[in-house]
Amino acid sequence: MERTIAKTWRPRAEQRSAIHRAAAILPPGRWQEFDPFLMLAEDWFRQGTFEDHPHRGIETVTYVISGHMAHYDNKSGHSGVLGPGDAQWMTAGHGVIHKEDPVPGEEVHSLQLWINLPRDQKLMPPRYQDLAASTMPQHEEPGVTLKLYSGAMNGIQSHTVNVVPVLMAELVMEEGASSTLPIPTAYNGFLYILDGEGAFGEQNTAGTAGEVLWLGPAAGDVSTVSVHARSSLRFLVYAGLPLNQPVAAYGPFVMTTSDEIRQAIEDYRAGRFL
Repeated sequence: MERTIAKTWRPRAEQRSAIHRAAAILPPGRWQEFDPFLMLAEDWFRQGTFEDHPHRGIETVTYVISGHMAHYDNKSGHSGVLGPGDAQWMTAGHGVIHKEDPVPGEEVHSLQLWINLPRDQKLMPPRYQDLAASTMPQHEEPGVTLKLYSGAMNGIQSHTVNVVPVLMAELVMEEGASSTLPIPTAYNGFLYILDGEGAFGEQNTAGTAGEVLWLGPAAGDVSTVSVHARSSLRFLVYAGLPLNQPVAAYGPFVMTTSDEIRQAIEDYRAGRFL
């Protein structure tokens, strides 16, 4: 079944400080609609924007568009520097304290996706996966290069370990090229266009740089999304299996009840995110 594009929108970037501009690609609060995704933020930031801060009950997936970003958290071995096209997949689980900071003198342009965790795994041990662009599986066809960060697509399989099944891919297409993307029928998903313009889905919906294209629902065993590049085109695909569970959120903590949120705050203040 060929999917339609159910809706499109163009997020607006806002200046948050002298060193930070941000746009809400997926605004928080639309839990059922975006399930299993909680939010997606696009940031342009310089050193000193994000100091040490905690997370619990979620995974964060940070994709670097440009610049170099140093990162660390309070778990042994979780540190490094990410460059353009690199990503980090951090499972906060029970709790981490981390920091993401551009290297001195640089501005980083990045996307950070928050993925919900199943309620029975929200307190799992934290882990970190470094997804270097140069090591990601690739699929090529005429005028199209697909780089796979998570899941399986077009005969290639990512080694990224998921809690919730999630597909994440970057596609770069030459003007005039076409491709068909298989998306599991049960998944919610969307495309975010970084550069160029194209026609997408069953109705050839137009999409241009800076737009979000939310996929319509699918039926049957297999669903696909067709793409035709009207100019040189670069976009990201995100799709994931909905959890269909309650969401209670407070800042960097996402649980299923208000009592669990209160416990997260208490544990963080008591120094239990170790």
